[in-house]
Amino acid sequence: MKLDNVFKKTRRLSSGRKGYISLNSAKPEVPEGLLRKCNKCGSAIIAEDVKSDYYICPKCGGYFRVHAYRRIEMVADAGTFEEWDEGLSTPNPLEYKGYEEKLSALQEKTGLKEAIVTGKAQIDGIEVVLGVCDGRFLMASMGEVVGEKIARAVERATEERLPVILFACSGGARMQEGIVSLMQMAKTSAALKRHSDAGLLYISVLTDPTTGGVTASFAMLGDVILAEPKALIGFAGPRVIEQTIGQKLPKGFQRSEFLLEHGFIDGIVERPRLKETLLQILRLHESGKVSGGNGTEAENRLEVNNKLAKAWDRVQLSRMNDRPVGSDYIRELFTDFMEFHGDRYFADDKAIIGGVARFRGCPVTVIAQAKGTNTKENIERNFGMPSPEGYRKALRLMKQAEKFHRPVICFVDTPGAFCGLEAEERGQGEAIARNIYEMSGLKVPVLTIIIGEGGSGGALAMATSNEVWMLENSVYSILSPEGFASILWKDSSKAKDAAEVMRLTAEDLYQMGIVEQVLAEPSPYTIKNIKEVTGRLASKIEDFLIRYGEMSETELTKRRYDRFRNM
Repeated sequence: MKLDNVFKKTRRLSSGRKGYISLNSAKPEVPEGLLRKCNKCGSAIIAEDVKSDYYICPKCGGYFRVHAYRRIEMVADAGTFEEWDEGLSTPNPLEYKGYEEKLSALQEKTGLKEAIVTGKAQIDGIEVVLGVCDGRFLMASMGEVVGEKIARAVERATEERLPVILFACSGGARMQEGIVSLMQMAKTSAALKRHSDAGLLYISVLTDPTTGGVTASFAMLGDVILAEPKALIGFAGPRVIEQTIGQKLPKGFQRSEFLLEHGFIDGIVERPRLKETLLQILRLHESGKVSGGNGTEAENRLEVNNKLAKAWDRVQLSRMNDRPVGSDYIRELFTDFMEFHGDRYFADDKAIIGGVARFRGCPVTVIAQAKGTNTKENIERNFGMPSPEGYRKALRLMKQAEKFHRPVICFVDTPGAFCGLEAEERGQGEAIARNIYEMSGLKVPVLTIIIGEGGSGGALAMATSNEVWMLENSVYSILSPEGFASILWKDSSKAKDAAEVMRLTAEDLYQMGIVEQVLAEPSPYTIKNIKEVTGRLASKIEDFLIRYGEMSETELTKRRYDRFRNM
């Protein structure tokens, strides 16, 4: 028998939008050994191979949609899932003709009562509340029962102080239930707000497709938002947009990769790594304290190895191409670092790296202004000059740290905030001001270490901290010496003279009481001998976290206020 005839006899594939791969069948499970055809690459595949490989096409890597219970099997420990609210009945508030019959047919066909499965499970022994949408049931559209099940699950999670993980896969609000469906957006969002106010973790996982009212409610409210590769994610569907604007959309529009670039999700995770990634996030949000040390008040210290005569020499050293950059310190000082992306408004600014890590067992939020290690990286990271979305990303991570009672450690290395036209259009000044304003009141310990250049408000936006430390050959100033000379003397060529006048060296600033500690550097200081610095730095960070970890929120914020009030 020809292969084409086999497909005609065996396949049950939906005729949905181009590029969509489905294993949709009259049975809830893919029959063993049954041949299928990938709608994306057209290859012949065996269903059993797909099932054993996370429902991914073995030929092109395209993702099939996953049934709710299969999804739970993929991420939860075997035998730990306890389903909740299975028997809720779906109403027909509009008395929509044929709706009840449609529901009954879907229930019989899929074995589901509704478009979402909720309950409690364990991931490597950690208890979580799970909610998984199933696209076989009216495209997992959100009607009253879907909204009710999510709200109840989140409320129980709040009561039991458990993290929530919701897997979105939906066509949006359910048209057959009209305004009642719309109200589920508010219901689910309000339940998640209470869960968040209780200081609890919510992870949202976006799968293909996540659209409409689901995108505009619970799907985009996660403390951490992950997505599967190439998933369609958007408010209005691509067909609606094209019909509205009368234009063809660009390739990749509204896909996961598009959202990552535009700052709306934290990361894209391939399905085989999803359980491992969820577990890492869960563990990073477990409470913990730095062990070791005696917690005694440390003396302010000035360490200087290199007695250079000229401030300009320090400026030049702070700008050296082979000087360690922010990512180097993150790698050397922390373990289990997981980078999070985006400001949730416009973009993911690569001039700032941020995420969650562990420092000697203690979960911390780490944020670094990021220069590159070569020309290509420097261009990609805009030479360490953040745009407004970079500062907004940093602030988002700081507020997240406050919610989960994590200390914040910032590494500053920037010539200054980016001053381009587009930065002004998107509110550079407001973004910097908002960071300074919010950092002044953060209820967790905040430490800033200036590792290279500390230029102007672009540096202060990550240095409104309990303490600020500097490396010996770093600088911290109102603006660059070139800018200072240009403004006051109308001659940028006098930058060398300006550096002497500005008192911008670590030694100067320590004497002025602007910074608390100065750490000596080897000469020359490169990535090859970074451990000479990070070894001492780690001990000092440990002492800082122990001392400030013993303080109340009131004392933390008062110390920070007094620090700047007395300057």
